[in-house]
Parts: sequence; C-alpha cells; structure tokens
Amino acid sequence: MRPSAALLTRIGVMVAVVCAASALAHAQRDAKVYRIGVLETVPAAANVANLDAFRERLRELGYVEGQNIAIEYRSADGRTERLADLATDLVRLNVDLIVTRGSPAAISARHATATIPIVMASSGEPGVEGIVASLARPGGNVTGFHTIVPAELGRRRLQLLKEAVPGASRVGILWNPHDIQTPLLVKDTQSVARAMRVELKSLEIQARDGLATFDRAFEAALMDQADAMIVVEDYVTVTFQARILDFTAASRLPAIYGLREFVDAGGLMSYGADRRDLFRRSAGYVDRILKGAKPGDLPVEPPTKFELAINLKTANALGLTIPPSLLRRADYLVR
Repeated sequence: MRPSAALLTRIGVMVAVVCAASALAHAQRDAKVYRIGVLETVPAAANVANLDAFRERLRELGYVEGQNIAIEYRSADGRTERLADLATDLVRLNVDLIVTRGSPAAISARHATATIPIVMASSGEPGVEGIVASLARPGGNVTGFHTIVPAELGRRRLQLLKEAVPGASRVGILWNPHDIQTPLLVKDTQSVARAMRVELKSLEIQARDGLATFDRAFEAALMDQADAMIVVEDYVTVTFQARILDFTAASRLPAIYGLREFVDAGGLMSYGADRRDLFRRSAGYVDRILKGAKPGDLPVEPPTKFELAINLKTANALGLTIPPSLLRRADYLVR
C-alpha cells in the first residue's frame, strides 16, 4: 500500500523539524564565544555605571554574557604599578579584545600586546602619549575614544560653581600635576578666575603619597578659608573619591567635579564628558572589530556629550538654593 499524501507531508515536516533542531544544536555548540578583557586604573566601584552602559549596548548589538561573550575584568584599584601584570594576564588568557579606561591602562595594554585589538573607552591624549600614531589614523591595534579636556572646560566649571555659590571669592582647585592634560585646564581656570575676581588656590595632589597628599591639600584649603572647590578628574581623584567627598561634606565646602559619579555619591555638582556615552560608543567599536574591522582604521574620537549634574540633597544640606536657571540647564538631578 502506498502511503497517503497527507502521511508523506507529515513525515516531511517531522524530518525538517529534526534537521532544523540538529542544525541549531550544532550552531549553538559551535558558536564563537568572544572573550573581552576590561582593564582599568580606577577601583571597580567607581566604574559600575559605565560598565553597565557598555553591557547594555553590547546586548542591543546581540552580545549576551554567558552565550556569545565572556568578560574578563581587571582593575588596578588606583595602583598603576599593577597594570602591567594585569595586562599581561589578559594577554595570557588570549582574549579577543581589550577595553581600557584611562591612559595608564591603555599604555599598559599597548605594551603587553601589539596584536590583540584594544579599544580605549576613555583616554587622555593618546597621540601625545604615544599610544596611537594619530587620532584620525591610529594605526596598529589601538583605537577608541579620548577625553582630551578642552581648556575652556575649566572656565565653564568655575562659571557654573559661581552660579551655584555666588558669594564664593576663594576657590581651591584640586588637581594632579602629573596628569598630562590638566595643567592647561588649570591655567585656563586661573585666567578666568582673575577676570571674575576670584582668588584661585592650587591644591596639588599625587598618587605616590596616597592619603597624605590629600590631607595636606585639604589643610591648605581650610587655612586659606576656601569658599568652594573644583576637583579635576583623573585616576587619582577618582580612586580617592570617598576621601574627597568626606572632606567636602565635613567642611561644608561646595564643590564641582568632572565626573557624574561624584554627584551620585553625594557631591554637589559636576560638569564634564558623559562617560556612559563613551562606554556605549566603545561597545559599537567592539562590535565592528569583532566583525572584522581593523582598529588602526577606526579614528580615535572625542566626547560628543557633556553633562551638568546637580545633587539637590547635597545642596539642601549645604544650605544652598540652586538658581532655577541653573536647574533648567541640568542634564541630571539627584533629588
């Protein structure tokens, strides 16, 4: 007896389903799982929001941890001397790509490998520091995003601080003179301070002295009776974020920072490049490189979004009334 057409159809469907399931199982078993190394200078807690933004964008692009990507995370916890070993460890793991935050991390990764692609989620001046040949055509295995601070950013921060604290006539500026890009910013701030009749006190800090250098800077701020403070962002100030915030809270000193993370942690206000946006854009570069693009052909791009963040809880604790005109310009408020 010949099988009916209906039976043949059912058999064909069953065979197709079995074949499709088998093919899917093979595809899942054989699918590439990309290993992405993350190397940063600052403590992990200071970069959580940025890494969340990075992961979110990767998911939007089809990369899911535990399925087709695995992230190998390494942090120097503010101790730059550890970066070389951490970078070497990622190279030893043969990761497919390394994402870095901060110039010291990018430099260490570049020294550890000339073949594994490196994406700088944020870096100082990669051209000046010898990480890339040029911003437009980086060459080699490194690309990404820089946070070269325009000199006028110092002017802008002082102006915003004065709007929030109109009576401030003595302002301390906390900065690391060994960071390659901050001297120009400090010089510009000093220039505009004179024009605004503000006495600017330089409060220098450095990594090797740890808390001692901060204690000296804070003592100088109190002795000079500073009315407010500007904190310039770099890996040193980020590493000692808690110490800085403790001081400003205890001394009831209004301050403006370069990173929104300080505002989330209790700082009064911040103005600077949107690091979350840079990490999201870095995920896009990761996707392009994993799909075959060469890092050396992708330009090192600048930040395109700057954000003003204000913590209204801290303003209230300091007895400050933030002008409505300033609140309207804020991109982010903590209420």
